[in-house]
Amino acid sequence: MIVRSRLLAFGYRAVAALVIVVGIARVSGLWTASPTWTSFLYYTVLSNVLCLAWMILSAVVTLRDAQREGWTGASTPSARWAAAVMEAITVTMLIYLFVLAPSLFTQPGAYQPFTLTDNLVHIITPVLVIVDWLLFVPKGRLRGYDPLLWALIPYAYLVFAFGYSALGGRFAGGTTVPYPFMDVSTHGVGGVAVWIVGLTVALVAVGYLFLGLDRLLARVGPAAEAEPAR
Repeated sequence: MIVRSRLLAFGYRAVAALVIVVGIARVSGLWTASPTWTSFLYYTVLSNVLCLAWMILSAVVTLRDAQREGWTGASTPSARWAAAVMEAITVTMLIYLFVLAPSLFTQPGAYQPFTLTDNLVHIITPVLVIVDWLLFVPKGRLRGYDPLLWALIPYAYLVFAFGYSALGGRFAGGTTVPYPFMDVSTHGVGGVAVWIVGLTVALVAVGYLFLGLDRLLARVGPAAEAEPAR
């Protein structure tokens, strides 16, 4: 079942976009005299930028549909793309909660997890996107192979990160990789491969959980299926 109010959807998406902007600005220092531009080399920030673009596009489509069809109904640029964006940012949250944050507690350093900035980009943005999908995106339009396609987004980032490093690029602090589990010098090629395979299995499994939830919600909200698929 979805909330068939474009007024609520537009308001939610506008506020969500604003919150995401704040998170991106804080983590990259855009409000300071010396922004940390290397922040935009990280999957965390790039996935937040993707969510920002999606929320803005969703708000625009919602407003357009409201002008054409009225304020009652559901609006999304694409139900399948909405799920893909949700999966992409869920990866950010899960890796932070189960891989990065635990390691920060065991390794001494100045960086502290679960600050307001960290929570904004790693937890709050993912929750905002998941809630948007749950409340406002029509269900029952996903395909059985979609979770496999969603994995291409983080894989595209891996190609970018390894390629950037191979060409001499450096991340924050002069490191050759953006995340510790990608460090071949520490884990070896085999170790990094094991990490990537393990994370792939996990994210595809989460994707199929989303697919199952989509089909379950479609059964309890048949009215959502009456609208033209997008």
